[in-house]
Amino acid sequence: MIRISHAPHDHVCTFCAIAAGGDGIRTTQAHVVFHDADVTAFVASHWWLNNPGHVLVIPNEHWENIYDIPARLGSPILAASQRIANAFKEVDGCDGVSTRQHNEPAGNQDIWHFHQHVFPRFVGDDLYTRHLDKAPASAAECASRAAQLRDALA
Repeated sequence: MIRISHAPHDHVCTFCAIAAGGDGIRTTQAHVVFHDADVTAFVASHWWLNNPGHVLVIPNEHWENIYDIPARLGSPILAASQRIANAFKEVDGCDGVSTRQHNEPAGNQDIWHFHQHVFPRFVGDDLYTRHLDKAPASAAECASRAAQLRDALA
Protein backbone atom coordinates (compact mmCIF):
# COMPACT_ATOMS: atom_id res chain seq x y z
CA MET A 1 0.00 0.00 0.00
CA ILE A 2 1.27 3.48 -0.86
CA ARG A 3 1.42 5.86 2.09
CA ILE A 4 1.25 9.62 1.72
CA SER A 5 3.54 11.70 3.90
CA HIS A 6 1.91 14.72 5.45
CA ALA A 7 5.21 16.43 6.20
CA PRO A 8 5.90 19.60 4.19
CA HIS A 9 8.25 19.21 1.21
CA ASP A 10 11.13 21.02 2.99
CA HIS A 11 10.50 19.35 6.37
CA VAL A 12 13.45 18.92 8.72
CA CYS A 13 12.50 16.56 11.54
CA THR A 14 13.18 18.12 14.93
CA PHE A 15 12.52 14.80 16.68
CA CYS A 16 15.25 13.12 14.60
CA ALA A 17 17.66 15.81 15.80
CA ILE A 18 16.76 15.12 19.43
CA ALA A 19 17.11 11.33 19.01
CA ALA A 20 20.52 11.85 17.38
CA GLY A 21 21.79 13.78 20.42
CA GLY A 22 21.17 17.29 19.14
CA ASP A 23 18.58 19.91 19.97
CA GLY A 24 15.19 20.44 18.39
CA ILE A 25 13.24 23.61 17.81
CA ARG A 26 11.93 23.97 21.40
CA THR A 27 13.57 20.92 22.97
CA THR A 28 17.17 20.51 24.10
CA GLN A 29 19.11 17.53 25.39
CA ALA A 30 18.47 18.90 28.90
CA HIS A 31 14.82 17.88 28.38
CA VAL A 32 15.67 14.24 27.59
CA VAL A 33 14.56 11.84 30.29
CA PHE A 34 15.58 8.52 28.72
CA HIS A 35 17.58 7.37 25.69
CA ASP A 36 18.67 3.95 24.50
CA ALA A 37 19.43 2.30 21.14
CA ASP A 38 15.74 2.24 20.11
CA VAL A 39 13.88 5.13 21.74
CA THR A 40 14.24 8.58 23.26
CA ALA A 41 11.85 10.12 25.79
CA PHE A 42 11.73 13.82 26.57
CA VAL A 43 9.57 16.38 28.33
CA ALA A 44 7.11 17.91 25.86
CA SER A 45 7.50 21.60 25.09
CA HIS A 46 3.77 22.31 25.53
CA TRP A 47 2.01 21.62 28.80
CA TRP A 48 -1.67 21.26 29.61
CA LEU A 49 -3.07 23.32 32.47
CA ASN A 50 -3.78 20.44 34.87
CA ASN A 51 -1.17 17.99 33.50
CA PRO A 52 2.15 19.82 33.33
CA GLY A 53 5.32 18.13 32.20
CA HIS A 54 4.14 15.16 30.17
CA VAL A 55 6.65 13.13 28.17
CA LEU A 56 6.92 12.12 24.51
CA VAL A 57 8.42 8.74 23.64
CA ILE A 58 9.80 8.48 20.10
CA PRO A 59 11.61 5.84 18.07
CA ASN A 60 15.15 6.96 17.26
CA GLU A 61 14.58 6.01 13.62
CA HIS A 62 12.30 8.27 11.59
CA TRP A 63 8.85 6.78 11.07
CA GLU A 64 6.01 9.19 10.38
CA ASN A 65 3.14 7.27 11.93
CA ILE A 66 1.65 3.98 13.05
CA TYR A 67 1.06 2.73 9.51
CA ASP A 68 4.74 2.25 8.75
CA ILE A 69 6.59 1.89 12.05
CA PRO A 70 8.06 -1.61 12.38
CA ALA A 71 6.38 -3.83 14.97
CA ARG A 72 9.82 -4.49 16.53
CA LEU A 73 9.72 -0.95 17.96
CA GLY A 74 6.42 -1.51 19.79
CA SER A 75 8.04 -3.23 22.77
CA PRO A 76 10.77 -0.61 23.32
CA ILE A 77 8.20 2.21 23.07
CA LEU A 78 5.90 0.46 25.54
CA ALA A 79 8.78 -0.34 27.92
CA ALA A 80 9.95 3.30 27.94
CA SER A 81 6.35 4.48 28.44
CA GLN A 82 6.01 2.13 31.40
CA ARG A 83 9.22 3.44 32.96
CA ILE A 84 7.99 7.03 32.52
CA ALA A 85 4.60 6.10 34.03
CA ASN A 86 6.32 4.71 37.12
CA ALA A 87 8.49 7.83 37.38
CA PHE A 88 5.33 9.98 37.31
CA LYS A 89 3.90 7.93 40.18
CA GLU A 90 7.09 8.53 42.18
CA VAL A 91 7.60 12.21 41.33
CA ASP A 92 4.00 13.44 41.17
CA GLY A 93 2.06 10.92 43.23
CA CYS A 94 -0.42 11.01 40.34
CA ASP A 95 -3.70 9.09 40.45
CA GLY A 96 -3.08 7.44 37.08
CA VAL A 97 -1.40 7.74 33.72
CA SER A 98 -2.71 8.09 30.15
CA THR A 99 -0.94 7.42 26.90
CA ARG A 100 -2.07 8.57 23.50
CA GLN A 101 -0.72 8.57 19.99
CA HIS A 102 -2.06 10.45 16.95
CA ASN A 103 -1.84 9.70 13.21
CA GLU A 104 -2.38 12.00 10.24
CA PRO A 105 -4.00 15.44 10.42
CA ALA A 106 -7.51 14.02 10.92
CA GLY A 107 -6.12 12.03 13.86
CA ASN A 108 -4.66 15.23 15.36
CA GLN A 109 -1.02 14.46 14.47
CA ASP A 110 0.98 17.67 14.07
CA ILE A 111 4.57 16.43 14.26
CA TRP A 112 5.56 14.10 11.41
CA HIS A 113 7.59 11.65 13.52
CA PHE A 114 5.80 8.87 15.41
CA HIS A 115 5.45 9.81 19.08
CA GLN A 116 3.51 8.58 22.07
CA HIS A 117 2.38 10.96 24.79
CA VAL A 118 2.59 9.82 28.41
CA PHE A 119 0.57 12.01 30.80
CA PRO A 120 0.41 12.02 34.59
CA ARG A 121 -3.30 12.02 35.45
CA PHE A 122 -5.16 13.38 38.46
CA VAL A 123 -8.77 12.93 39.51
CA GLY A 124 -10.80 15.73 37.91
CA ASP A 125 -7.98 16.99 35.66
CA ASP A 126 -10.27 17.12 32.58
CA LEU A 127 -7.36 16.39 30.23
CA TYR A 128 -9.56 15.25 27.35
CA THR A 129 -12.12 18.04 27.69
CA ARG A 130 -9.50 20.80 28.00
CA HIS A 131 -7.48 19.89 24.92
CA LEU A 132 -7.04 23.53 23.89
CA ASP A 133 -5.71 24.59 27.32
CA LYS A 134 -2.06 24.07 26.49
CA ALA A 135 0.78 26.54 26.38
CA PRO A 136 4.51 26.48 25.77
CA ALA A 137 6.61 25.72 28.83
CA SER A 138 9.91 27.52 29.33
CA ALA A 139 13.19 25.76 28.63
CA ALA A 140 14.00 25.99 32.35
CA GLU A 141 10.67 24.38 33.33
CA CYS A 142 11.26 21.51 30.89
CA ALA A 143 14.84 20.99 32.09
CA SER A 144 13.76 20.98 35.75
CA ARG A 145 10.98 18.49 35.04
CA ALA A 146 13.35 16.26 33.08
CA ALA A 147 15.86 16.27 35.94
CA GLN A 148 13.14 15.14 38.39
CA LEU A 149 12.11 12.30 36.11
CA ARG A 150 15.70 11.24 35.37
CA ASP A 151 16.33 11.01 39.12
CA ALA A 152 13.25 8.81 39.52
CA LEU A 153 14.42 6.56 36.66
CA ALA A 154 17.93 6.15 38.11
